[in-house]
Amino acid sequence: MAKAPLALALWLCLCLPVLAAAPKKPPTWAELAPEQQQVLAPLASDWDKLEPERKTKWLGIAKRYPKMKPDEQARVQRRMQAWMKLTPQERRAARESYKKIEKLPQAKREDLKQKWEEYNRLPEQERRKLGSAPRKPSVASGPPKSPTEPATLPAASPAPPEVSPGIAPVPAASSSNQ
Repeated sequence: MAKAPLALALWLCLCLPVLAAAPKKPPTWAELAPEQQQVLAPLASDWDKLEPERKTKWLGIAKRYPKMKPDEQARVQRRMQAWMKLTPQERRAARESYKKIEKLPQAKREDLKQKWEEYNRLPEQERRKLGSAPRKPSVASGPPKSPTEPATLPAASPAPPEVSPGIAPVPAASSSNQ
């Protein structure tokens, strides 16, 4: 008889941490703290439709937001607004593009980042001009050389940066890569 309470106590000790660690459902917009709503305001209309993983990522950004410098906060707000203007297909393409870039060797990623920064330093008029110019086929944007090597992305994209929560914008892959 004494074994039953001991077994129950042991079972509770083992199971309670697992039950306590069960993932919580992210809050609805109405359940967010006022500070979180203020930071995540561009997401308000779509918040309750977001997937739980996306909500969790945005909540992480909102948590870090007060510690950011004012220019970083402004950049986060701009990117959040731009992200919400994208269609679900464009967001998916941005995520896929990011994953492709993450697989590139560090040297290629650094080169790509430098070229993107150069593109962003161009005057707005010059970037628009590049965006309206027809694209020439590029050897660099061709198919991968081997199944394990990702395709090389173009140096700069005339499209606006594709952003992902908490991630620096990167040039979009040309449509021939997708």
